[in-house]
Amino acid sequence: MSDVKETGQSAKAPTFLQMVGSILASFFGVQSHENRKRDFTHGKAKYFILVGILMTVVWYGAIRLVVYFVLDK
Repeated sequence: MSDVKETGQSAKAPTFLQMVGSILASFFGVQSHENRKRDFTHGKAKYFILVGILMTVVWYGAIRLVVYFVLDK
């Protein structure tokens, strides 16, 4: 029996929200084994790279904005 059938997950690519969740988990180093396996088995690297870069830019912008407001007062 395949691993996909054992875990009850379908054999389709992760959704956008699942990718965002996986990338957020990887930012903090708490990615589960099942999600990592799903991402590497069914996900496309270019989508994870693009979403990861976008999320990094958003994170940097948020931190910069917080620092700007804290130091401005």
